[in-house]
Amino acid sequence: MGFPVVRGRRLRQTAGLRRMVAETTLDPGDFIYPLFIRSGQGRKEEVASMPGVYRLSPDLAVEEAAEAHANGVPAVILFGIPDYKDDVGSSGWQEDGPVQVAVAALKRALPELVVLTDVCLCDYTDHGHCGVVERNRVLNDPTLPLLANIALSHARAGADGVAPSDMMDGRVAAIRQTLDREGFTDTLIMSYAAKYASAMYGPFREAAQSAPSFGDRRSYQMDPPNVREALREVEQDLAEGADLVMVKPALAYLDVIRQVRERFFVPVVAYNVSGEYSMVKAAARFGWLDERRVVLEVLLAMKRAGADLIITYHAMEAAKWLREGCPSKLRL
Repeated sequence: MGFPVVRGRRLRQTAGLRRMVAETTLDPGDFIYPLFIRSGQGRKEEVASMPGVYRLSPDLAVEEAAEAHANGVPAVILFGIPDYKDDVGSSGWQEDGPVQVAVAALKRALPELVVLTDVCLCDYTDHGHCGVVERNRVLNDPTLPLLANIALSHARAGADGVAPSDMMDGRVAAIRQTLDREGFTDTLIMSYAAKYASAMYGPFREAAQSAPSFGDRRSYQMDPPNVREALREVEQDLAEGADLVMVKPALAYLDVIRQVRERFFVPVVAYNVSGEYSMVKAAARFGWLDERRVVLEVLLAMKRAGADLIITYHAMEAAKWLREGCPSKLRL
């Protein structure tokens, strides 16, 4: 039977009914908060293209993470901005580097906070590429031990997990073997398994000061038309020892998130990247949209597509909106 016996609107009449039948929920516990770390004390520099996002010294990163954690955000992921760069990114594995110092400070101050770290060379190399460069070519295999050095330094500082974002073949295995050999068998790996060569990374590159000095990253990041390739990348990273897998970016790749979720029985992370963040912020600044509703709708879409966790620069404000203005089941 159809209308008038069947009326879909019966379950949409009130906020209470809509909450009861909501198929997807959004909660502060779904978020991972990215933080950009630089050395020193009392340093806070706003990123021009990302309003509300700052480069922070470790002491202020602890304060920011503490506020986020108090609002229900369970985890942060750290990106380093070093004091010097060279052609192999050696500042990335210095014991007194900004990320290493911040990890130790965060674990002392907030032992229950999950501290993850980005592992890549692009933040630390003078050429801005994610691997060793020779004659303007990014070399895969010589890069692997350097990535493992960075991951090991983060584990020694106390990181709960490391997140290789470079897209070199074999880097998960290289990192897992190094961590296990050095006794860090419990340090998890959250792999940027399907990271696309996207136009959405521009604001991040300003924030991390990591734009490549020549060429682009299309020879190692994924080509946007491909989905089956993403599934192969995820499968390979899991075989090498990844514990969580990520799709990046999120909003234009919801179909990829869905296919990864349906095929693999591991936690799936979506990265709500800098360009996605900045577009919403810019439109809201001009009054062209309702920022709160749009942010929560976008994040909900990522959960609906199949993401278990979302890395998002909106984490702090979205967590506050959810705790202060919404019940546990999201109401837009």
